Amino acid sequence: MFTELSTKITHKLANIDYVTPGLILVTALICALVAYWRTVEKKSVRDFFDFAFPTEIILHRSAKADALFFVTKKLIMPFLLIPAGATFVTAVGYATNQSISWIFGLDRPLMTGPAGPITILIFTVTMLLAYDLSYYLYHAAQHRFPFLWELHKVHHSAEVMVGITKDRVHPLDDLMNRIWDGVIPGICFGIWSVIALNPVEVAVFGINVYVVRNILMMDFVRHTHLKISFGPLNNIILCPHWHQVHHSVDPRHYDKNFGLLFSFWDRLFGTQFVPEPNLDLKFGLMDRDAADYQTLRGLWILPLQKMWGHAARRVRRRRRAASTLTRDRSAT
Repeated sequence: MFTELSTKITHKLANIDYVTPGLILVTALICALVAYWRTVEKKSVRDFFDFAFPTEIILHRSAKADALFFVTKKLIMPFLLIPAGATFVTAVGYATNQSISWIFGLDRPLMTGPAGPITILIFTVTMLLAYDLSYYLYHAAQHRFPFLWELHKVHHSAEVMVGITKDRVHPLDDLMNRIWDGVIPGICFGIWSVIALNPVEVAVFGINVYVVRNILMMDFVRHTHLKISFGPLNNIILCPHWHQVHHSVDPRHYDKNFGLLFSFWDRLFGTQFVPEPNLDLKFGLMDRDAADYQTLRGLWILPLQKMWGHAARRVRRRRRAASTLTRDRSAT
């Protein structure tokens, strides 16, 4: 039964419909309208489109790199990463299910009846929390460990934000993230499969956890120039403007606002930065080779070369340390 459920989830996630992108684009348009209405005094339709799609951003070299990277990534790796994410989650979930069932001698879910709306709601909320905490921890690790940072620099190399900048993520980075996502969400998923398998089936895994999360966090909008805030809800949901701070080159903003959907992880772990509502931000990298990341080679190949360099240096350091230790032992 668990294998059948895994197949259903993978199929659901791989066959993405057109409703979700439509909802995301409509949300982005509404946000642009709200930001325009608050910012501009003399309003017109033409001025709105100039505000929503400024030429200096749309035609920027970083925006062109985003478009090329987006297209090539979609062509080269169709439907690979999302199903892979579901596979890792269900694999860890299966292991968790089998371990708990073996320890407590269970041969069926504890709840055998149909799931009610409250059970489904609790399942969805716990899965959202599990995914969000998992993302926060991996994101913080990306900024802490040089090996991971070389991949994550692809995302931070964007000098302007044009919506699809959200997909400016190296495929290897995406895959590693989804492997890691199999741990915490997978354990949560496995526990739920022991408690009640039905809510996992009925909750429409792809819609409840992925689509609702994507719409709430406005991933497309927060990778634009639109300074959208949620007011008091900022204490719970990470608004687009707070995430834009994470991309800032200002040293005050380094390693801040790691959260995906929820903002309270940053507050809990001491990585929160609350910007002024109209704070202007400059995006990109401060590295000497920052311009190299505005080409397809820089986005696809350069991170792998730098990762290899880190690995090679680590091997050389270990060899030197081992050689020094051997000489010291010989001398004594």
